[in-house]
Amino acid sequence: MLIPTIDDGLERLLRAALPLPEDVGDISFDPPSGTWSAQVNRLTVNLFLYQVNRSAQQPRPSANRPGERGTERRFPLPIVQLGYLVSAWAGSPRDEHSLLGDVLTCFLVHQVLPSEHLVRPPASPVQLTVAGDEPARSRELWSSLGGQMKASFTVTALVAADAYQWELAPPLVTSVEPVTTRLGARP
Repeated sequence: MLIPTIDDGLERLLRAALPLPEDVGDISFDPPSGTWSAQVNRLTVNLFLYQVNRSAQQPRPSANRPGERGTERRFPLPIVQLGYLVSAWAGSPRDEHSLLGDVLTCFLVHQVLPSEHLVRPPASPVQLTVAGDEPARSRELWSSLGGQMKASFTVTALVAADAYQWELAPPLVTSVEPVTTRLGARP
């Protein structure tokens, strides 16, 4: 559920911030291929998820929590990095650039995906970054999709993956009692 949760949150953020109501335009997560783009007939923001990686950031430890059987804990959660190729589709290049600029501004302003846009909050805040891709990567993406190259940028979402189940934590050590035994002594 991690990726669909982030997708829904990004769509809700853009619809609220632009604003782009459903009766005016679309937000698509489809690959922006030549076939797909031929069917676009409304204002459309495309967020194509092209990269899913485990981040180099250290896993995030979870705080213990009270459970039915006692205190629960879980292993530190790995951080996942999602890379979205963001493009805008409209009637003219000028309209596309205007829409793309509004989308870019939204992601520059919101460095964290606001929780009110998340139906099911993930295990950590979702950090948003406008990523600096090498120009060759964009060209490669567009050519591999079979579409013509257009203005675009990459947004990266970093979030802790809710990968581990909660388990019963061992009891806390409150004191240590010395054990005295002598070698050769009989009880």
